[in-house]
Amino acid sequence: MPRYKIIVEYDGGPFVGWQRQDTGPSIQAALEDAILAFTAERVHVQGAGRTDAGVHARGQVAHFDLAADKPTDEVRGALNYHLKPHPIVVPAVEFAAPGFHARFSAIWRRYRYRILNRRAPAALDRGQVWHVPVPLDDRAMADAASVLVGRHDFNSFRSVACQSKTAIKTLDLLSVARNGEEIDIEVGARSFLHNQVRILVGTLQLVGRGQWSRRDVEEALAACDRSRAGPTAPPVGLCLMEVRYGAAAGCLAAYHQADAEEAVDDQ
Repeated sequence: MPRYKIIVEYDGGPFVGWQRQDTGPSIQAALEDAILAFTAERVHVQGAGRTDAGVHARGQVAHFDLAADKPTDEVRGALNYHLKPHPIVVPAVEFAAPGFHARFSAIWRRYRYRILNRRAPAALDRGQVWHVPVPLDDRAMADAASVLVGRHDFNSFRSVACQSKTAIKTLDLLSVARNGEEIDIEVGARSFLHNQVRILVGTLQLVGRGQWSRRDVEEALAACDRSRAGPTAPPVGLCLMEVRYGAAAGCLAAYHQADAEEAVDDQ
């Protein structure tokens, strides 16, 4: 039974999130329905990250199994045909290595959060950026972000509904850069806590507004209390940019030996 690895791009606006739910349309359900339409097989599509309602992706990775081999070009073409008119595209399909798992074999994930920082709201990028009309000090935000890089207890920076057994995570990347009227926040780690990226962004924008200082961020991190960190930024500006896999991506044992962190990764 062949396993297929796919790259998925989507606009998360019309969906309740990645995961199939009874409350509305999901990316997972749309993919599974598309596979059913061209193979007559009801399969489970496993994603690398269970993005929340309104969160987008350029580099989501997923896998599924089919009963018989089909050429990857045929699978890609059929998926994109049957996904219409959903704002979901599968740009790449390949055969996965033995034992590959889109979620548990991942060794790194990178998200980008976009803030439009000007008085006027977005027109062309509406639904893709968080509009913050007051001036933000991106240099102060970048300085405060450095406090959060590394291995910490991020209990202050996760949803109260987070199901992870531990709040200890290693944040490899948290950068803030201004590009004209837009501020981009890049966040990278092996795995994330539920809403961790959006709470990090919500906290940093308080620093940008001048309402918080670097010291406030340090104290919020040390408190290990969700009520001490900033608000959860809206999902609209968040996008899963890439998921990386090592040379032994198919080996689940190697994953568990290399890092005991739980791959929750709900944003």
